Amino acid sequence: MKMTKKFDNLNDTFNVTGEIVSTHIEPNEKEIEKISSSVDDIKKDYEYTRGNLYSIIEKGQEAINGILELAQESEMPRAYEVAGQLIKNVAEATEKLMDLQKKLKDIDQSNQIKGPTNVTNALFIGSTAELSKLLKQHNTLDK
Repeated sequence: MKMTKKFDNLNDTFNVTGEIVSTHIEPNEKEIEKISSSVDDIKKDYEYTRGNLYSIIEKGQEAINGILELAQESEMPRAYEVAGQLIKNVAEATEKLMDLQKKLKDIDQSNQIKGPTNVTNALFIGSTAELSKLLKQHNTLDK
């Protein structure tokens, strides 16, 4: 019985009532709108860039076919050199298309709202009797 009085004095000392207080924070609507509009902009930019890269790759393939025919007919080393450079440029454009996919995936992962994974500092507001009651309940649930 002495312990209870001892802890009751702590409640008086720290001017607490021993009630558990719960707070709820409302989300900021403007912040949510900014996130959704930036996601829409990213999607639009992605689609535009993707379309341009597809167009560049298709035109490059057509140009490769034409320059290879010209190189075979003329048998000029310069025509083969140009064909080689054009093939390299189209290959780089296809790599950029794959990089674009990866960047979009990274952006999507970073935009996902994640809660805290570890809680290092927890604060309990209440009396010691309530704390010991909660701890006993937790211990019985674990078993």
